[in-house]
Amino acid sequence: MTVSTTTSLPAVLMGRTAASFPRPDGEDHYTIGEVAEMTGLSAHTLRWYERIGLLPDIDRSHHGRRRFRNPDLARIRFITNLRLTGMPVADMIRYAELVRAGDHTAAARAEMLTAHRDAVRAQIARLGEAVAVLDFKIDNYRGACAPECGA
Repeated sequence: MTVSTTTSLPAVLMGRTAASFPRPDGEDHYTIGEVAEMTGLSAHTLRWYERIGLLPDIDRSHHGRRRFRNPDLARIRFITNLRLTGMPVADMIRYAELVRAGDHTAAARAEMLTAHRDAVRAQIARLGEAVAVLDFKIDNYRGACAPECGA
């Protein structure tokens, strides 16, 4: 993927360009129900993410209802990717704290994400080995039942 100067980095990281959000910036107010539907996360999970500090500063209407914006959607996508890779919630909270602390924590954030990425790559390698064992067993069983299996 090529990063152009017109594409914001968070959008690139999330695999989305600004134009691919459901609404353009400035008109990007989403209810918690809309965000839940778009992300596949429950409203309860979104509230919990806000409560524990993973989604800080969610805008509120004058009635107190949450109004999510495009940057919030990008942040949710990033959180979802971290969860998918198995990052513990405590580590995600620590990462969010570093982000809020400012640019001077960039090295610590990079170190944290690098360590997690390396752990994910090691797990992928272990899973690849496990799949190879499964393939070996499947091939053996298919060979043993060749007449019945149609192999």
